[in-house]
Amino acid sequence: MRHPFRAVATLAAAAMLITGCGSGDEWSEPHAAPTPVGSLGPGFLAPSASPAPESTITPAPGSWSGVHPPEGYRVVLLTVGDDAPTKALVTAVNEWARSEKADLRTIVAGAHDPIASISEAIKLRPDLIVSAGDSLVDPLAIVTASHLDQQFLVVGAELAEPTGNVTAADWAGASFRGEGLGSASTYDPASFTAERCGNAVRAGVAAVLHKVTGIIVWLR
Repeated sequence: MRHPFRAVATLAAAAMLITGCGSGDEWSEPHAAPTPVGSLGPGFLAPSASPAPESTITPAPGSWSGVHPPEGYRVVLLTVGDDAPTKALVTAVNEWARSEKADLRTIVAGAHDPIASISEAIKLRPDLIVSAGDSLVDPLAIVTASHLDQQFLVVGAELAEPTGNVTAADWAGASFRGEGLGSASTYDPASFTAERCGNAVRAGVAAVLHKVTGIIVWLR
């Protein structure tokens, strides 16, 4: 089992960084439920039936590329850790947000009380909270079941027993499932390439936008 990531900030110094075109006041205004732009491509889902809760789908490569969020899609990136895999995921989320004109805000979780940071993200009422960093997996498992109206996307890791509002996007080199289960035997930090992290973000968001949630999106 890997050692816990070194925290990048204490709770007292946890920083919220705001990017994009919106301001804090704008997020408090009424906001329509997001509608996806584009459709899932062939091979994203099996044609026979919708995936069962907590199941794993293996979409065909690129089958998510035609799906985009509406402009101004409100996203909070919740992150902790300064290791290379987490940095790669954070970069991928930021690049995706810029290319899609999403309204992205970032919360660097406090090391000693990450649940407080998760609660802060929920209070913003975004369309989606994206988690990057293995140290957030266990706190998310505690909090997410109590906020079923808030959608979460975990990239590069997964919750062992996700509720219907938690979707994961990972691959054989990732798939951390919490301190009790640890990392998969195939864990490989080198697998967190820019391409794979970018695909995980896009595939995961595509699933959430099309309400295919509470599952694991497994990249080949």
